[in-house]
Amino acid sequence: MKKIILLCVVLYANTLADLTPILKGLNERKDLEKILVDLLNEMTRLDDEITCMTFVCDAVYLNVFDGDLFKRTAAVPIVMIVVEDYEDLLSPNFDTLESLREARKDGCNVYVIFLANGLQTSRLLRFGDRYRILDTRAKYIMLHDYRLFHSDLHYLWKRIINVLFLRYHSISVGAPKSKAWFDLSTVPFPNPIKGVFVSRRVDIWNNGRFHYNRTLFADKTSNLNNEVLNVVYLDHVPSVVVTKTNETNKVGGVEIEILNTLAKQMNFQPKLYQPINVDLYKWGQVQANGSFSGLLGEMVNGQADVALGNLQYNPYHLELTDLSIPYTSQCFTFLTPEALTDNSWKTLILPFKLYMWIAVLLVLLISGTIFFGLARYYMNLQEFKKTHVVSKDARTYSEKEKEYLYESEKPAGLYLFGEIINSILYTYGMLLVVSLPKLPTGWSLRLLTGWYWLYCILVVVSYRASMTAILANPAPRVTIDTLKELVESKIACGGWGTETKKFFQKSSDEIETIGQRFEIINDPFEAANKVARGVYAYYDNQDFLKYISVKRKNVDMNINSDVNATTANGTEMISMDVERNLHIMSDCVVNTPISIGFHKNSPLKPLADIYMRRIVEVGLVEKWLNDAMHPIRALETKEDEVKALMNLKKLYGAFIALAIGYSISTICLIGEFIHWHLVVKRDPKFDKYALDVYYMNKNKKQ
Repeated sequence: MKKIILLCVVLYANTLADLTPILKGLNERKDLEKILVDLLNEMTRLDDEITCMTFVCDAVYLNVFDGDLFKRTAAVPIVMIVVEDYEDLLSPNFDTLESLREARKDGCNVYVIFLANGLQTSRLLRFGDRYRILDTRAKYIMLHDYRLFHSDLHYLWKRIINVLFLRYHSISVGAPKSKAWFDLSTVPFPNPIKGVFVSRRVDIWNNGRFHYNRTLFADKTSNLNNEVLNVVYLDHVPSVVVTKTNETNKVGGVEIEILNTLAKQMNFQPKLYQPINVDLYKWGQVQANGSFSGLLGEMVNGQADVALGNLQYNPYHLELTDLSIPYTSQCFTFLTPEALTDNSWKTLILPFKLYMWIAVLLVLLISGTIFFGLARYYMNLQEFKKTHVVSKDARTYSEKEKEYLYESEKPAGLYLFGEIINSILYTYGMLLVVSLPKLPTGWSLRLLTGWYWLYCILVVVSYRASMTAILANPAPRVTIDTLKELVESKIACGGWGTETKKFFQKSSDEIETIGQRFEIINDPFEAANKVARGVYAYYDNQDFLKYISVKRKNVDMNINSDVNATTANGTEMISMDVERNLHIMSDCVVNTPISIGFHKNSPLKPLADIYMRRIVEVGLVEKWLNDAMHPIRALETKEDEVKALMNLKKLYGAFIALAIGYSISTICLIGEFIHWHLVVKRDPKFDKYALDVYYMNKNKKQ
């Protein structure tokens, strides 16, 4: 593989030729070059994963990197960056910055930093860590300088742990035959730095060889020697579940189980604590002075090593912390109110849909018309026989025969359908399974009646079965299950944090509309109260929404430390007999990966990711999730259990139908009274003592 050399700053030739007093004491700069050659060759021999090397130096140490060094080292791509001695590396110039970015992009995992000014080195490390320009998990070789170990820089050595400090020791006074030697030391990870930085010796290089032949870059994260790590947590079901027992809190949940597994495998002791005012700040956000509050504030300030609290794998959190690989994906949606629409008054029409009712009414009208037509046909036929056949042949019959013939020819049963109104009423009566007072005359009418009865039986059985199911089951719930329905409902939406609001505001379509009326709220139980009043929709993951909806109905449920009759900010919860039930929207707004957090550029993340992947693959996360949600799901199932009970409310429809019948009958009765007094009594021919004669004459006129 060809070597790549990138020079960012071109120095003058006379500057390169001159030797400063710092280098004159290094035996014509050969000792530093020799140890660097030995170190690089040892690293490439033991580590096959070295992909690229980055050399950062100034004019003082540029002469160390001459042609012999590249000839005597393995063929590995090299990016070389030369900086001016006056350059402020906390804000490097464009060439230096682009070279550092290119080195990071190319995956360089070895950095050799030889700068005469220790302040320049420290500022370069601070800049690289803040903006992730340097790969803090790479291997570093740099000169020993006390200015690198100032207390303000101690946080760097919790992130850059694969580092070797080269400390030069000149020839001992009084020993003319002794040679210069180098002390190789590193940071004391995993032991915490307490006040004063004390480096840990790795090896000694003298006369072209290593004295102890120890591993130069040993893995410091596989065994943390039972060190105590600060773990900040936030109570958020199901990731972290806090159970209050007497005066102590028992912490459990999915992420606690993951933490315990990592602690066992990596040999460390977790020290759990919550941030100050956790109920108010929760995850935290940027303050007016630029600092962060809450859980993220503990991570940004370097107070905590690990963070647990349902951290979403998104750019905002990735910028502030290091997130493990996601261990699950959660559905984030809204907790919405159920509508209070009571359709008990529609009980009588609910068994059939609209088109079914239209079909039944059409069949009723058509069948009544057919019955009327057939009845009129038979009545006309009887009249024809009476006037033509019986009258002409009357002389051939005796008196008894004539009497029998007249009786047999009377239209028995045809009066049921002889008038259109009666025909519709009796057809409607058959539909209600009311038997006819008498079978009609005529085989066509009788056959039609039989088949119509079969149709009525099928319709009535279907109606009764559907009616039984409606009366036995609870009334259907009117819920909001899509973003479109939520937008059309016009209710306010909200959730925790400004970042959540920005997510909705920067989105498109329905989500952008929701962002315009999105309100930030810190207390989920206060939000649940507003949802119960039907004026709000609260945004969070499905499991947490299920938890707060169940917990709100069971204030004595011993799941969280703040389970009581008040919310976190002290406001009283409204009565459990709320106006509306809480419903979790079935559509997911977004499925978000969830991770546990490490402090920025944490050296623990690579190994923790390996163990995390194994935990997910064997199904432990799913098992722990079911364990965390089991008590909540059990209470939810118990609440949703429905019994087939009848109550007065379900019979509202019957009473409404009865009321409608009474009302129409009363109106008809009043109409008849009005017609009697205003029309009938004012007729000149009306005689109240001979009503039969009056109506007989009136019918003859008609």
